[in-house]
Amino acid sequence: MPTSISSGTKTADGTEQDLATSTANKNFVLVVDTAAMVNGEIIELRLYTKCLSGGTERLAYMATFIHAQAEPMKYSVPVPANISLRATLKQAAYITGYKDFPWNLLSLA
Repeated sequence: MPTSISSGTKTADGTEQDLATSTANKNFVLVVDTAAMVNGEIIELRLYTKCLSGGTERLAYMATFIHAQAEPMKYSVPVPANISLRATLKQAAYITGYKDFPWNLLSLA
């Protein structure tokens, strides 16, 4: 059963914004509701992890979504992380202003 690690609504501002960080040893899935998007808008979702304790945080997953979304619930692929995981969102382009995006970081184990 998935468990919510952290959730909320993020108002985009054009920069890459942190949604959540976890140091739990889990498999994570980021869920973002993109229903507010209209044609011409772009958002980017990213998950970062570390390979080794004390190592450098690196990009593990990135997805870009453009225009209004027929299927607005976006799920990342499961990303295993035993040291740290950081989830971010960026609204790279907007037509009708920056949007509010509901999100949830889920643990699969």
